[in-house]
Amino acid sequence: MIRFGDVFFTVCLVLIAPFSFAQGLSDQIRINLEKATQEKPHVLGGVFLKNVGEVYQFYAQRGFEPVWSREFVLTERAYEMRYEIRQSQFDGLKPEDYHLGVLEASFAQAEQKKKDGGVLSILELTQLEIVLTDAFFELADDLAIGKVNPSSLKASWNIPRRSRSIDPSTLLIESLAQEDLRAGLAKLYPKTLLYAEGKQLMRELDEKQKKEPVNWKSIKTDRAFKVGDFNPVISQVRERLAYWGFVPSRVLEDPKKYDSLLLDRVLDFQKSKGMTADGVLGTLTLEALNDSPSELVDKIALNLERLRWIPDEFFEGEAIFVNIPSFQLIYRSGADTLFSTKVIVGTVKHQSPVFTAPMSYLVMSPYWNIPPSIARNETIPAIKRNPSYLESNRMEVVNSAGNSVPPSAVNWNARPFPYLIRQKPGEDNALGLVKFMFPNPNNVYLHDTPAKQLFDREIRTFSHGCIRMQNPKTFADLLLKNKPGWTSDRIWEAMNQSKEQIVQLDKKIPVVITYLTLTMDAKGNPQFRQDVYQRDAEVLSLLKR
Repeated sequence: MIRFGDVFFTVCLVLIAPFSFAQGLSDQIRINLEKATQEKPHVLGGVFLKNVGEVYQFYAQRGFEPVWSREFVLTERAYEMRYEIRQSQFDGLKPEDYHLGVLEASFAQAEQKKKDGGVLSILELTQLEIVLTDAFFELADDLAIGKVNPSSLKASWNIPRRSRSIDPSTLLIESLAQEDLRAGLAKLYPKTLLYAEGKQLMRELDEKQKKEPVNWKSIKTDRAFKVGDFNPVISQVRERLAYWGFVPSRVLEDPKKYDSLLLDRVLDFQKSKGMTADGVLGTLTLEALNDSPSELVDKIALNLERLRWIPDEFFEGEAIFVNIPSFQLIYRSGADTLFSTKVIVGTVKHQSPVFTAPMSYLVMSPYWNIPPSIARNETIPAIKRNPSYLESNRMEVVNSAGNSVPPSAVNWNARPFPYLIRQKPGEDNALGLVKFMFPNPNNVYLHDTPAKQLFDREIRTFSHGCIRMQNPKTFADLLLKNKPGWTSDRIWEAMNQSKEQIVQLDKKIPVVITYLTLTMDAKGNPQFRQDVYQRDAEVLSLLKR
């Protein structure tokens, strides 16, 4: 029996016996890959090969010459590959997925033999060669398109999955030729600064846990605290803020009192988390204080995975991003932010979907065509209770030809309901003065709203799924700035008509509605967002499998 790491296997499982060193390492690589491709599952000495077909083709193209060893000695690239596998934890991936345990044992064996004046056998080098290459291919694939297939999620993710920009075989050849595996693998990272910042923050949190281990306990309370309040919980808040580096210069009176110096640190903490900096120790602030370093590492990991699903062209080109958990719209051209504003998204019951579609036109002074589900469940029952409901809300009933139907002629109990109920254009219209259209099966679009006071709320989950936006006039001006004749005054006029008007855009702009609970502020600092639809746990569970 031969021991390879913590896996025992016999010569007959690995090599076609008998063999001699004269056959050469190349012959043994070919023989063992041929055997592994014929076995199901594809196993080499107890190690499951995930990419045996691609590995075989890679070696076949180079005459089965080894790439990780030279004259029975492991090369610098082999050690670099092991390092990159270890570092994959900061991509939110599991190094064990890339044979780390087996490789660590093999490297230790090689180093011990070197100390003893020996070298690895052909048997040992053969396995090490193949396993390292399989690990590179698997890691490259997970970095390129993500480990988890988003189509397997219960909560739909209808953004087309990112495609591979370069095949692993070509990437490995180029990386070996340039003697830089890290630079090669970095080519696969999502083309957004958020990915790099997320990785860096994960490293910092990992280091903090090692240097400052703490028995993490949640701060428990059922009330909010303001300046001047006394409570033992305030002492716990002080300790937690100090752990994260938000340390008051001194305690004015009693550590259990919420004093003015502590207020300054609470405000700083709230700003760092992208919260409304009001100084109130309420539910959201205490939830953020209760997030342990390991929980934050997990949150970064699952969001780095989500970023790996998003096609590069959305980050590199022009796109309108709406991120549900941060209640924010950002219109970008590459790394440049052209416009940013607050949004309101769907309630937990009526969740806004994750998808992408090209914006192609605007509707000025729009009618609100009430969706059948809202008409059936909300509008018609209201009309039955109050016959003047239609008039007081400036609504009308129209038939399939678009002609108005008197309410007295309508059978409100008809199933299916054969008419359309719509609200006329105007400031009180549920869609406001303009809507921005990107036709899609979800019937979701961006629009103005008369309920502008809701933008002052921190958690803005109030719609039936569509995206209500702040500052729609500014957004319309920006989208139409190069369209002849469409001055700011004309746009405002069109937004205040009695009939709706469609305005086509000169070019289609991708709208990408995402769900990321890790974002960046205007200065490029990572910020965590509340998991408003409770979708993080599923991604994390699949990622950790």
